[in-house]
Amino acid sequence: MTNKLYLIRGLPGSGKTTYAKSLNCFYVEADMFHYKNGKYQFHRANLPSAHKWTLAIVASALINGAFDIAVSNTFVRKEQMQPYIDLAKISGYQVVIITMKNNYKSTHNVPDDVIQKYRAEWEPVQGEQEVS
Repeated sequence: MTNKLYLIRGLPGSGKTTYAKSLNCFYVEADMFHYKNGKYQFHRANLPSAHKWTLAIVASALINGAFDIAVSNTFVRKEQMQPYIDLAKISGYQVVIITMKNNYKSTHNVPDDVIQKYRAEWEPVQGEQEVS
């Protein structure tokens, strides 16, 4: 049986984290990088570091190769998922792309204008599975 790398994408407040946790596998998301001493402390300047950190965690987990992995991020464009897809292929993992379509309130208080920007830039991905 082939291990899976789930790429869970969606707008802020769409239920990505909740869905990732429901898979009962190892999961990681860039938001985890922003927690300091148990408190969410987002700074836009840290976004590149947060995404590099997430990719490094996933690369390490893929090397282990003994379990399914879920990555929960907005992934507005396919190019944002591509490094994960490339690592999965090298590691023999099956990639499953899940797009969350729920519309809850963002737990991190992402401003509406940012959500609208993401919505306008949203790129559908061939083969994605939609969950609402």
